[in-house]
Amino acid sequence: MHKRSYELEELLRLPTPFLPQVSYNGRRLAFYWDRSGRVELYVVDLPDGVPRQVSHGEVPRALRAGFVWSRDGTRIVFARDLGGNEQHDIHCIDVETGAVAPWTTTPAAQEIPSGFSPDDEWLAFRSNRDGQMNLYKMRCGGDEVTALTRYDAPVFGGHWSPDGARLAFSTNETEHLDNSDVYVVEAHGQGARRVLQVAVGSQETVAGWLPGGRELVITSDAGGASRPGVLDVERGEVRWFGAEGVEETAASVSKVRRRVVTLRNQQARLTAHVYDLDSGTSCRVGVGDGFALWPQLAVEDTRLVVARATPTRHRELVLVDLDTAAERRLTPVDYGAVDRERFVEPADVRFRSADGLEIPALLFRPGAPVEAGRPGVIVIHGGPRAQFFRGFDPFAQYLASRGIAVLEPNVRGSTGYGVAFRDRNLKDWGGGDLDDVAAGASYLVAEAGVDPRRIAVMGGSYGGYLTFMAVVKRPDLFRAAIAWIGITDLHRLYEKSMEHFKYYLRTLMGDPVGDADLWRDRSAIHFADRLRAKLLILHGANDPRCPVEQSRRFRDRLCELGYREGDDFEYVEFEGQGHASSDIQQKTATYRLMADFLERSLYADDL
Repeated sequence: MHKRSYELEELLRLPTPFLPQVSYNGRRLAFYWDRSGRVELYVVDLPDGVPRQVSHGEVPRALRAGFVWSRDGTRIVFARDLGGNEQHDIHCIDVETGAVAPWTTTPAAQEIPSGFSPDDEWLAFRSNRDGQMNLYKMRCGGDEVTALTRYDAPVFGGHWSPDGARLAFSTNETEHLDNSDVYVVEAHGQGARRVLQVAVGSQETVAGWLPGGRELVITSDAGGASRPGVLDVERGEVRWFGAEGVEETAASVSKVRRRVVTLRNQQARLTAHVYDLDSGTSCRVGVGDGFALWPQLAVEDTRLVVARATPTRHRELVLVDLDTAAERRLTPVDYGAVDRERFVEPADVRFRSADGLEIPALLFRPGAPVEAGRPGVIVIHGGPRAQFFRGFDPFAQYLASRGIAVLEPNVRGSTGYGVAFRDRNLKDWGGGDLDDVAAGASYLVAEAGVDPRRIAVMGGSYGGYLTFMAVVKRPDLFRAAIAWIGITDLHRLYEKSMEHFKYYLRTLMGDPVGDADLWRDRSAIHFADRLRAKLLILHGANDPRCPVEQSRRFRDRLCELGYREGDDFEYVEFEGQGHASSDIQQKTATYRLMADFLERSLYADDL
């Protein structure tokens, strides 16, 4: 067995910043950080201050919704759930005293803050308290709630205009479920109207208003790849900017000048770009083989706050001077006993799937050669509209340190490679995407020196779904599998889901009645008798996205078929957890189980 170079727990304890937000005056930054051992809220004065912990256990352990600053910078409103159940209520914390007060009490609804009105009198928020996810406003403190929209499709956004008279958002009123258009509504809740539809079936989203309140910064994928633009709200005209044909998304908008920050997505790398719309100039901020996240202008637009990581450098928040390019690390990482020199730099690889489609992937190849063939693991991301980036992946680094090759494919359906690639698994979950996974197994054997008898597959959420499908539809390919917070029965998932989750499932997999045969064929529970791999099933008991019954029913079905728990498969439920967790202790417990299972299975003596 390969000698350990470091402990998994050491890697997972490296503190991680989440969801940074710059205050409206650009002089303060708030973010979640787990430096204390649990996620807490921190605030730092820009440009020279040091982070100060504001919360003490009041914020959620699983970060499924963010927070917003009050306009005067004295309060932060955040969403908090109970044990990962995502039934968020809105809470307000005083930045100076740390006092916390609830503003909503709706235990059967999700409520997510969007932003304070310019006069700090109102909070816009999204909620499914009336069924579908729509836009509301409340008077600060929680009184006088008003519904601003009443759509059958989910609403996203909720950006106040600079004068507080209107809010901008996106939703869909067409029969094409994958469509998303831009709307504005009067702040009193009347006069909602669509102001942009580039094409039926394209997706337009809002990043924010430019100063002056006549223009919105938007992103559209109508051209086949996401591209940012400036929409004149009254004329309905768009002026596009950015790189045509390259995935680029408007990420944030200046509150002071006509400046926009975007994220450009190329070959699993994310780079931040700052555009001055008046001069027509732009610049890329920072250079590196990794990714940038949550970029925002600060300190009168002279600085940029950005979260950055590479495969060999853990995520940290950086403050970049846009005039000098000088950088200040706001959350520097102390690696302690972890030797960064032993981290593996993943290779950018591509392989052909069964239909000839080229699949991009990251390959973590252990350095030490193995004559008899090393073990390999294929990891499937969630989503499916997501992707693997060249960021820091502690679990992949750990497995590589144990002599296990790790392949992270961006299977069809992933974002980052254009609309056509993203849409290739519509109404085809467990079809072409599963072919991509199978082709990845062949690639590991042919190009990475992996023993075909020692291949595992694993993933969470949609990745857990495809893992279940892999072991029942391709039972001879994999020796072991880990299905984490996965899906086994699409019809049951639909029955138990909230309205906005139902909408998403219909968008990607069709109608549960009209496409019933497809849904049954792409549900692993109906093929459980084909299982051959050693299977580890993990699930949070409070998961609302992929309810725990999805795993429980598969476990029960295996037992009915004569499989023995503990011998043929293993099953673990996590109490007090939902759809994964941001908490260090909870993450460590989960990944420790995964690591031990893979090492027992892939280094078994019977090979």
